[in-house]
Parts: sequence; C-alpha cells; structure tokens
Amino acid sequence: MRKQMMKLKQSKLWEYTKAIGIALLLALVIRTYVVQAFKIPSGSMLQTLLVGDHILVNKFIYGTKIPFSDKRILLLTKPKSGDIIVFKFPEDPSRDFIKRVIAVEGDMIESRDKKILVNGKPVKEPYAQHTDNSTHMGGIEPRDNFGPYLVPKNKVFVMGDNRDQSYDSRYWGYVDMKELRGKAFIIYWSWDGIKKMPRLGRIGKLVR
Repeated sequence: MRKQMMKLKQSKLWEYTKAIGIALLLALVIRTYVVQAFKIPSGSMLQTLLVGDHILVNKFIYGTKIPFSDKRILLLTKPKSGDIIVFKFPEDPSRDFIKRVIAVEGDMIESRDKKILVNGKPVKEPYAQHTDNSTHMGGIEPRDNFGPYLVPKNKVFVMGDNRDQSYDSRYWGYVDMKELRGKAFIIYWSWDGIKKMPRLGRIGKLVR
C-alpha cells in the first residue's frame, strides 16, 4: 500500500513537472517569436504613449529572427511610415527604444522649420507635438532642420512624437531592419506614477 502511494505521488510530481516545463517552454517561445511586453520609460512619444504605459509588441510581423543569426524568415510585411516600432538602440544595443517610422528605404527625408517632408511632400502628422516655439537652424543641432537624406536599403528613419523632446534618427542615424524587436499594437496596462493610480481608460487602447 505504501509503495503504491509513493508511486502515485511520484507520478503526480512528474506530471506537474512536465506541465510546468511545457508552460515555461511555451512562454519562452511566445516571448521570443510572437509577442513581448514593454514598458514606456520616457516622454519621447507623448501624447501617443505616456510614461507608465505597458504595451504589447508583435514580434513576428517583420519576420522571425533565426537564432544566432541576423537573418529573418516568414516576413509578413516591412515597416511602413507611421508604424510604431521597438528596436535595439544603435548606440547601446542592450537598451530598447520605441519610436515612429517616418521614412523607409529609398525615401528622401528632410525637415524645414519643424515641418517634415518625405520625397518632397509635407507629411500629415496629427500625432506630433511641439512644446518649444523656438526653431533651431540645423547643422550641429538637427532638431528642427535637417537633410535631405536618402534612407539606405534595409534601414528606417524614426522619430518620437514628442518632437522637441526626443533623441532619435535626427541625432544618431537610421535603424537597421535586423535590430527591430517588433511593432507596438496595444496598451495592456497603464500606471500614473505621479498620481499613483492606474489609467483605466488607456487599458486596451490600440497603439497608432
């Protein structure tokens, strides 16, 4: 009787162990290839994304990265102007940045007194905000005036929606396709660190 009880306990323990192992493996696969959570740490994407927003990122839409390689397979689409993407920061790949794609490979981009032009045409940007009425002339300070630049192959030019308070492609250049984490698509949680309370109205909001 005691042996039967021991075998039963061992069998249950093995079943629990397998279930936990499978769950961890699935979580790892999902995080690596399907979807991943990110937290917004700064105000560079105001008012589209607030500090304390927690977002989910679609990791397979721009192709699945082959482990230990820079190659991608199963590419569903390439980044388009207007996409909000998460990527490895070129100046420090250990950090993730989130910005909006403004121009893609083959596009000519420039800024004239805060107005963005792509291929010579003004871009409608209802999402962009400016908090500083002064205008920088360009050169060393490219915030308001730069270009024209031709975006190279397999690169994208990104900017924060909070234009006067964003460190982006204007300063450090292009984002390589191989450095993309994915495309942001929904806010699943939001916490107001000043008021110390959740922003319930933002939960479930699509990222656009």
